[in-house]
Amino acid sequence: MKYQSLEEILEAFKDKTVLVLGDVMVDSYLYGNAKRISPEAPVPVLIANKREKKLGGAANVAMNVQALGAKPILCSIVGDDKDGSIFEQLLKHEKMPTKGIIKSQNRVTTVKHRILSGTQHMLRVDYEDTHPIVDLDRKSLLHHIKNLMEECDLIIFQDYDKGTLDPIVIEETIKLAKAKNIPTAVDPNQRNFLSYKNVSLFKPNLLELKEGLELEFDVKEDAEVEDAIKQLRKKVDADYQLVTLSDKGIFYQSEKEKGKYPALAKKQTHVSGAGDTVISIAGLCLTLDLPLPLIAELANLGGGIVCRTPGVTPIDIDKLLKEAQSNSILEKYL
Repeated sequence: MKYQSLEEILEAFKDKTVLVLGDVMVDSYLYGNAKRISPEAPVPVLIANKREKKLGGAANVAMNVQALGAKPILCSIVGDDKDGSIFEQLLKHEKMPTKGIIKSQNRVTTVKHRILSGTQHMLRVDYEDTHPIVDLDRKSLLHHIKNLMEECDLIIFQDYDKGTLDPIVIEETIKLAKAKNIPTAVDPNQRNFLSYKNVSLFKPNLLELKEGLELEFDVKEDAEVEDAIKQLRKKVDADYQLVTLSDKGIFYQSEKEKGKYPALAKKQTHVSGAGDTVISIAGLCLTLDLPLPLIAELANLGGGIVCRTPGVTPIDIDKLLKEAQSNSILEKYL
């Protein structure tokens, strides 16, 4: 391996451009305090004091890619509506390009609206379409992907089962990427789980693995986990498999090696967004041809850091460097 330190690896991320494909959304928050019950119905009355909107879904992967020093290009479909315009404004605020965003009259922009009293999550209201994209939007999306791919070193599929990605888009994109020797990393979901064949890295979490393969197994039994991943390998045939096992850590496997690292987060405050961090770190490591055990260990560490951070937030690269050094990570590789 040509890198002599973790600092060199993180520095090398800055030269990479990543095409992030998948379902995007606006994460909306209404904060306040609920101290009494409504006289109209047995529900709390929230005295609102703050509203906030953030990039969500595959856009959070783009945020992680950017936080790691690389350049993300997000490619997705939003509605031709007010929330779609808000999404583009949020992208511009984060200094990300909007050239990969398609506004469609056939869909609404996905919004996850959360209502919180203090730190207590009271209610979530979703606005979304989950039907597969229509043919016109599919052609437009593939046209964007083909053009944007020319400037990218990696493609990340971030699938939330909202319909932006379908088997045709997935198959065509993987075929184009292979022809150009661009690595592909996938964070799958149930609907398209087995459509991601012959990718470079396939990273489901525990629930996605069970639902995608229609299997039940005991995560505490390594032999059962390994057997499930062996079945996954036969059906997807990715070069590398990474499976995040929540508080049980992360399992990695390729044709030549396999292993497991324990979870590093001593206290998991909030697991939302951890998978976005893991796929971002692992994908960028792919572009540097790093060993799979190193990829798994560094991605596992990043996911643990995010799990200890309240809310959905991208990785802090300074924390990643500091904790990697304090955990003696990479000593066996460098």
